Amino acid sequence: MTVEQELKQLADPEKAAFSQRFFRTGKGEYAEGDVFLGITVPKQRAVAKQYADLSRRAVKKLLTSKIHEHRLTALYILVGQYANDKKRTYDFYMQHLHCINNWDLVDSSAYKIVGEHLLDKERTVLYTLARSRNLWERRIAMISTYAFIRKNDFADALAIAELLVDDEHDLIHKAVGWMLREIGKRDLTAEERFLKKHYTTMPRTMLRYAIEKFTPAQRTFYMRKP
Repeated sequence: MTVEQELKQLADPEKAAFSQRFFRTGKGEYAEGDVFLGITVPKQRAVAKQYADLSRRAVKKLLTSKIHEHRLTALYILVGQYANDKKRTYDFYMQHLHCINNWDLVDSSAYKIVGEHLLDKERTVLYTLARSRNLWERRIAMISTYAFIRKNDFADALAIAELLVDDEHDLIHKAVGWMLREIGKRDLTAEERFLKKHYTTMPRTMLRYAIEKFTPAQRTFYMRKP
C-alpha cells in the first residue's frame, strides 16, 4: 500500500470541511485552493513513521500534491530522514519551498531542517527569505530561527524580527511574536530590548504573542496606547 492509499483510508469528510475553513482555503484567502482529507496530526505522524524510509522520489510526489495531508506527511518523513542525511535533505527542502505553503507545514519542519542545518553555518539565506514577497518564505525565515533560540543564540532571530516587524500579514505577526516570546523565556532582557524599541508601533497581534507569558502588570505596560 502507498502512503496516499494509507491516508485515503483515514480521510474524514467532516474534519476536512472544518480544515477547509480553519486553514483559510477560500477565494482570496492565504491558502486558497488547498485541499484537505480531514486527518488528524497524530495519524499523519503515525503514517510518516511507518514510511520513514520512503524514497526521495516518492516523497517528492507527496510534497508536490495538491492535498494538504500528503504534503504534511511528506514533511514529517523528511524531518525524520534529516538526522541520517542532513545535507541532501536540506537541499531537497530548499528546492521545494513552493510546496511548503501553509503555516502548519512551515511550523512543523522549518526549524527542524533549515534551522538545524544552519546552526553551524552561514545564514544569509534566511535574510533572503525574510525579504521575499512570498508569505511562506518569510515565515520559514522567522520560524527557522527557533533552532538557534533553543541554543540561546538570539542574534539572527532578533535581526530577522527587525526585518519583519512592519510586515502586513498576521501570520508573520504571529511568527515574529512567537519567536520573541521564546527568546524571552531564555533571556527576558533581550526580548524587552526589542520590545522597548518597537512596542508602540509593532502590530498588536505580534505584541500580544510576544508578551503572552508576561505578568499582568508587564502586559498592561506594553499594551498601553503611546
